[in-house]
Amino acid sequence: CMPWLKSALNATLQRFSAMAYNSVWDIPGMKAGVVTGDVAWAILEFAKAKKFAIPAFNVTSSSVIVAVLEAAKAVNSPIIIQFSHGGSQFMAGKAVDNTGQAAAILGSVAGAHFVRAIAPAYGVPVILHSDHCAKKLLPWFDGMLEADEAYFKEHGEPLFSSHMLDLSEEPDDENIAMCKKYLERMKAINQILEMEIGITGGVEDGVDNSGVSKDKLYSSPQDVYK
Repeated sequence: CMPWLKSALNATLQRFSAMAYNSVWDIPGMKAGVVTGDVAWAILEFAKAKKFAIPAFNVTSSSVIVAVLEAAKAVNSPIIIQFSHGGSQFMAGKAVDNTGQAAAILGSVAGAHFVRAIAPAYGVPVILHSDHCAKKLLPWFDGMLEADEAYFKEHGEPLFSSHMLDLSEEPDDENIAMCKKYLERMKAINQILEMEIGITGGVEDGVDNSGVSKDKLYSSPQDVYK
């Protein structure tokens, strides 16, 4: 079976399986707290099959994390808690030197451990994610991934459920090649990678596309086909 066809068939089977569930709690392996790997992916497939969105919130402190979890508990919804580069640095404190992205790494990793410790008490599944990471911020991504691998060795799952690489400023071929390289590494710890194809509007973590024309703000079928 050709690799792309096998992948398409697996994706179709996952969607049919997701449609058979009445709630996220019917998904095998579901639990309160941070979920990873196949369970995290099954939540995304379930949401897609049932046509609803899972809210994602960037957090900057323990207070914000608790507020997000309280809201998720109140509506009994799975939630995505994510750390941006700037939010991660803020989490560590502005007095911490960020040379080599040290503060951003420390803040995101410390925040992830806090989420893991506190989330089960709120009784909802949590996908733990990191937001846009441009090429110039790759040391931050690498630091989080090293923490994931260390956590995996001890617990059999990564610290974060997933990460996002935003290499949309780079040529498509470079974007795809770098994402493929990281995905191969992340696959070994059963971790999800989100990639950015096309242009993100506005300004986010140092990537400024505020002056881009509206017709460029969406990924095209041609981009996705690559």
